[in-house]
Formats: sequence, C-alpha cells, structure tokens
Amino acid sequence: MSTTRHLVNRRRRLTTAPPRSASATEPQDAPSRIGDAPQAGDAPSRIGDAPEKAGGPGTSGEGPHPVAGSGDESVNGDEAARGAEAEAAVAAEEGSRAASASAVRRFAARLRVGLPAVLCVLTVVLGTFAVWAFTSAASLRGEPARQNTALTDIARTSEVKGRISEAVGAVFSYDYASPARSDRAARTYLTGRAVEQHRGMLAEVRAQAPKQKLVLTTTVTESAVEFLDGDRARLLIFADQSNTRTGKNEETTYAAAMFAVDAVHRQGAWRIAAIDTFTR
Repeated sequence: MSTTRHLVNRRRRLTTAPPRSASATEPQDAPSRIGDAPQAGDAPSRIGDAPEKAGGPGTSGEGPHPVAGSGDESVNGDEAARGAEAEAAVAAEEGSRAASASAVRRFAARLRVGLPAVLCVLTVVLGTFAVWAFTSAASLRGEPARQNTALTDIARTSEVKGRISEAVGAVFSYDYASPARSDRAARTYLTGRAVEQHRGMLAEVRAQAPKQKLVLTTTVTESAVEFLDGDRARLLIFADQSNTRTGKNEETTYAAAMFAVDAVHRQGAWRIAAIDTFTR
C-alpha cells in the first residue's frame, strides 16, 4: 500500500514540474569562453571550426535537446503507466471495501428486521407448549387411573398383598374329602364376577375328585400390586400347584400358575372381584 502511494505522489510531482528547455542543456557559453582566450593564438579558430566539422547543427544548441527530451518522455511515460496502475489498484481496493461495507450494512438491516419476527414466533411456540403441558399435567392429576399409590402407600400395599395371597391359596385348593371347605373359602374371599369364574375353573376338579381322590393344593410364591387406588387394587399372582391322586396308584403332578386378580375392599376386608388368566 505504501509503495502504491509513493508511485502516485511521484507521478504527480513529475506532471506538475516545468519542462526542461533545450537551451538549458546545451553549452552556450563554451564557444565564447574558448574564443576569449587570446593567449592560445590560432587555437580559437581551429577549436571554433571543430563544431562545423562535426556538423553545423551541433553548434546551434539543438543537438543534445532531442536526446535528453526523448529519455525524459520515456521515463515519464513508464511512471505514468505505473501510476495509472497504482491508481486503478487503489480504486479497486476502495471499491472492494465499499462493497464489503455495503454487504455488512444490508445483512445488519435484514437481521434487525428478521430477529424480532423470529423472537415472536418462538414466544408463540413456547407459550403454546406451556399451555399444552399444563393441561396435560392437570388431566393426569385428575384421572383416577393415574392415582396409583402402590409404591407410596406401603402399609396398604402390604395389607392387600397379604390378604389376596391368603385368598388365592384358599379358593384354589380343593380336597375331595372336605369339599365344604372350598365352598366356605369361596364365600369368604370372592365377590362379584369372580364367584362364577371360580366355579367354572374348578368344575372339572370337583367332578373327578371323588373317583380319583384328588387333593389340589395351591401356594402363592410371589405377588405384586400393580395398581392401588383407595378401595380398588390389581395384583399379579405367581403360584405353585400340586395335584395328588391318593387312590391305588398314588401320583402327584406339579404345575406353575400365573394370573392377575382385581380386588376390592368391602366390609373391612379385601376380596377377589375378578380373575384374569390372560386367555381369550
């Protein structure tokens, strides 16, 4: 950049300087000074004749001027070309800077216009999401199916587990020698739809028990409260069953059972209201 400015300044100085005249370059006083020397005798005439032999035009003072003038014009032309190139480079650089500044200003203007619109859209979206989240949370709190206290009400969870495990062991055990015990267990622990379901599940056992002298024993090995809400609960039951024939050919078979029961709290006790064996 400094070199470019130096060339421009140099060209300006050359164009404003006065042109050198031809009289300034030629030795006008040389003949007179040589001619004024009388002590040299005939030397002045011989020396004065030398320019004529070299050519008449050489004594007129016009010979050196064209040579000097042509060199200056060549130098001035080269410097002018370099100066023009420098000025073009400076102009191009200034134009590039101006274009960059204009692009920055246009981007800033678009940003000032677009940013408020984007912020407004984000505000609307976030507000809509907040309303939806609040409504969803309120509906979840108000829905009875979501009010599950199986993990928070430890005492009641333990109570329903113990009572229903006892009920399952009683109603799903059968002794051919004491069928009334199974009937009492059904009246004590069953209610609602579970009464008919239990009767259908043990119908074949009741029919074969006197002939084969069957003894069915059910023991709950594990239970889990899936849902607990006030006086309603749902439990998952895991049990082992043994079926023993006590006749001539005594034989015992074992099986595992898994099912779910719906329980309700009535008359101060938990009862089985429905039995789900996961079959359709």
